[in-house]
Amino acid sequence: MAVLGHDAIVNTPSPALVTKRGARRMPRLALLLLCAAYVLPGVFGRDPWRNADITAFGYMLSLAEGRSAWLQPALGGVPADAALLPYWLGALFIQLLQPWVDPALAARLPFAALLALVLSLTWYSCYQLARTEAAQPVAFAFGGEAEPVDYARAVADAAVLALIASLGLLQLGHETTPELAQLFGVNLFLWSMAAAPYRLWRARAGLLTSLMVVAGSGAPTVAVALGLGGTLVLARSTYAQSRRLAAWSAAAAGAAAVVAWLLGTWAWRIAGSFSGADLLSIGREWLWFMWPAWLLALWTLWRWRRHLLHRHVSVPLVSVLVALVASLVMGGAERTLLLALPGLAVLAAFALPTLNRSTTAAIDWFSMILFTLCAGALWVIYASVQVGIPAKPAANVAKLAPGFVPEFSWLALALALLGTGAWIWLLRWRTGRHREALWKSLVLPAGGVALCLVLLMTLGLPILDYARSNRPLVERLARHLPPGACVVTPEASLTLVASLEVFGGYRVDARHGPADTRCDYLVRVEPLNRAAVPPPGWTRVARERRPTDRNNLTAVYRRQPAG
Repeated sequence: MAVLGHDAIVNTPSPALVTKRGARRMPRLALLLLCAAYVLPGVFGRDPWRNADITAFGYMLSLAEGRSAWLQPALGGVPADAALLPYWLGALFIQLLQPWVDPALAARLPFAALLALVLSLTWYSCYQLARTEAAQPVAFAFGGEAEPVDYARAVADAAVLALIASLGLLQLGHETTPELAQLFGVNLFLWSMAAAPYRLWRARAGLLTSLMVVAGSGAPTVAVALGLGGTLVLARSTYAQSRRLAAWSAAAAGAAAVVAWLLGTWAWRIAGSFSGADLLSIGREWLWFMWPAWLLALWTLWRWRRHLLHRHVSVPLVSVLVALVASLVMGGAERTLLLALPGLAVLAAFALPTLNRSTTAAIDWFSMILFTLCAGALWVIYASVQVGIPAKPAANVAKLAPGFVPEFSWLALALALLGTGAWIWLLRWRTGRHREALWKSLVLPAGGVALCLVLLMTLGLPILDYARSNRPLVERLARHLPPGACVVTPEASLTLVASLEVFGGYRVDARHGPADTRCDYLVRVEPLNRAAVPPPGWTRVARERRPTDRNNLTAVYRRQPAG
């Protein structure tokens, strides 16, 4: 690890070849529109979805409504194990925007802003790293090479496109969960390291703030590891400004540890031993989660292998290695793997100046075919559900999501048509005579991901919301539960507890069993094809099934009258 931080300028020739025309930056309006098309879908018009999304929102709503203490967010009386800062952030926005804004939307807005900041920080991190002398392309004998600032802007544009194209960010980046706050903190740390030679005081503040945010968001070990890795990188730097920050990075690691201790976020999540099958499964998960950034990042490490000691490679590589090791130690946890994406995107951007024309053409054709087919499939399913032509996709939807009633929205249709039109225009632009732009190879991957996201969150949102929200289940349970009833949920998942509190407004007791609670109603999940014995003193009222659940039923019990 120690050798990663040395950024001495040596006489090793740069593998980058970029002309002055190739370093032209992406039009600002186009880049901003693409970022908006990536950040905004899914913010409006949907419920919090099952598992982490609804669980995190449940904690935030509990804080905002005063049902739990700010230092101990709880669901059904069960306190959260970590990540206080993100819960506070969502709860504060719920309180600030009530009653004008729906609580789910109010909690989602600051996290959408965090995602926008992640994209922005990725750009500025890559820009600062690309400005260094070692990262610059080869100077031509007769001139015509890219100007340093123009080159840095073009590479930074490519880094943002690489991050948008990363498949792992597609879902996790649009949830209201602590991992998005952790991602922001890691990205702020990356920017602080990158900006050290140019923005000394801002870099100091960024180092301290970033690691405390990561620790307070539920990843204190990652924060401390980043601080120690950053200390080694900065201490070995040939930039005097960077060396001055080494002590600040160590102090930031210590501050992160103190914050974690004060907020009680220390928690060991180390997995047990791994079998060969486990490692193979983790490897497959890594391949798709970090696609396509990991492929370009590996190419960067190969082509710039004589420059690994330079900061434009070593700084993002430190954050990537910390996230990869943390994910592996936790059994391949994809939510920890999310923290590697900004560094991978920066590394991927430095691969573009070294790619040949045939490689970029292969990327273009693969992206064009893949995302055009995906978009076409979404349009076919939408047409089938709305008008019944063709009939097969609608029949499959009815089978997978029984009870779903199609909804039509002119606004959703207009946005989907607008996104599809933009994709067609992008294909025409890319297949035209536009070979010189450095970032051109990542336009179609990023645009294709944004297109599919727009179509999913417009044409497919009613189906997704029905399938992934627990509202339909709670509405079915409400037929058998009085409004505001006290419900005990022994051994229930936090997803179910949060759903009962959020969608049903019930008073949930998740701490006690049927024999210890004062509640008159009991809700528990039972296997579909197995007879369940009622707890002593309770009578089963009904068994309901979530529309898309094929394995379990949710049973409602009522306490038997005394005597």
